[in-house]
This record gives sequence, structure tokens and C-alpha cells, in this order.
Amino acid sequence: MQQTKSITVIQLKELMDNQTDFQLIDTREPYEHADFNIGGTLFPLAEITKHLAEIEKDKPVVLYCRAGVRSQIAIQRLLQKFPFKNLYNLTGGTEAWKTAFGNQ
Repeated sequence: MQQTKSITVIQLKELMDNQTDFQLIDTREPYEHADFNIGGTLFPLAEITKHLAEIEKDKPVVLYCRAGVRSQIAIQRLLQKFPFKNLYNLTGGTEAWKTAFGNQ
């Protein structure tokens, strides 16, 4: 199985601050997204493969959840359907983001 690439919250914040062209996907549940999110499009884990056509193929795509587990599973499910080379898992998810930057 392909090794999943990861990105830290510091690296993600740099992408955002530099206005790098990338896609950000939240794999949590709608209530979690409504409570706190870092700007990602909501594609819950259970529905991730239904959004295959909406996931960018030619720019970085960062997936996140609360702690990094569901987004990791989402990446594995996507890789079973399509040979993506541009998927990154946010290490530590929103919990790591809150630790680093608070509830911004």
C-alpha cells in the first residue's frame, strides 16, 4: 500500500498565509464542522468516495479530521478508487491546530 504523505499544522498555515493553490477537505461530521473548522470543504468520511469528482487531481489536497485518523482512512479509501499522488493528511487534525493556533 502507498505510504500516505502528511503535512503539519505549521506547514498548512504557511500554505494558507502564502495563498498557495490547494484544496482543503474536512472529513469530520457536519456537527463537528459547524462547531469548529479551519476552512475546509466538508466531505464526511462515510461519503468521501461519493465526492471523487470534486477532489482536485492536479494540486495539493489536504484532508483533516479531529485527530488525523479519519482523514487517514479517507485517503486510503480514495487511493483504492483513483491513483492520487497529491493527497496529504493533516497530522493531529483540528486538535493540533487548536494547540498551535487556538480557535482561530
